[in-house]
Amino acid sequence: MVEALFTLIVFPGFLFLGAAGVLAEFADRKLYARLQNRQGPPWFQPVADFVKLASKEDIVPAKANHFMFKLVPMLAVTAATVPIVYIPIWSSQALFSFSGDMIVVIYLLTIPTLSFFLGGWFSTSLYSMIGALRTLTQLFAYEVPLFLALLAPAVVAGTWSLSGISVFYAEHPLLILTNLLGLAVALISIQGKLERTPFDIPEAETEIVGGTFTEYSGRLLALFRMSIDIELVVCCSIVAAVFLPFGLNLGPVAGFVLYVAKVAFVLFLLALMRTVLARFRIEQMVVFCWKYVAPAAFLQLLISVLVRGWVNP
Repeated sequence: MVEALFTLIVFPGFLFLGAAGVLAEFADRKLYARLQNRQGPPWFQPVADFVKLASKEDIVPAKANHFMFKLVPMLAVTAATVPIVYIPIWSSQALFSFSGDMIVVIYLLTIPTLSFFLGGWFSTSLYSMIGALRTLTQLFAYEVPLFLALLAPAVVAGTWSLSGISVFYAEHPLLILTNLLGLAVALISIQGKLERTPFDIPEAETEIVGGTFTEYSGRLLALFRMSIDIELVVCCSIVAAVFLPFGLNLGPVAGFVLYVAKVAFVLFLLALMRTVLARFRIEQMVVFCWKYVAPAAFLQLLISVLVRGWVNP
């Protein structure tokens, strides 16, 4: 019990992910700025932003559902933190692994998005409700391609376990090349899940103020921002485990350093995508996902089925 609590609260749980999320936010903002030929924020800016929000008063709108308004930020942080225990970090085995843990991870990562929707909906503000509806609309656009992109490597590996997938591709490294299309689909879908440019439609400041988070302030907004940072680290970790599963048996120290390098590489790709693309409209995002991203995901799944048949005739 003590070991499980340490894992969930300290490492690689809440405290580790909170610190990693702050570093990931700084790296993302710095990369985004440098790619635009700007200086970018200092290293302590994410910490200063969190401290500033945490020191402010929580203001709840008079017509909002007070219970749900305060509950959903905590739900978002919890759901974003738990999946890390099922993801291989410094070795080919996660801390807790079982057959089908990929399904649990995908389910848990859907909860923060639903929390954003509920937070905006129960705020009863016009801007918040518009942002909430956009959040839910995007969910139905990118969730299926993301699931198919993660399903394809699992089909070849013959397992629904993230640890099992890592072990399989560590033993068959050349088969990683058959998942490049799925990697592209996963990166696009994760960009939509994290509501980053060009899919930052639910929080479009030039259109709907702050979207879903318009009525949030203080510690509650800080929790929402923390959940997004943690989810960024977790999503990059999933991509690293599924699509970049090499060097997993180097030992704890070297393995962890390699894990950080892979997460940084995925983060760089997300920042590059954020830099070169402008914001879509909500209908453009839905059409793009179902017209291009979803067919690409199905094509990757077909390729994986054929590879599976070739590997295990």
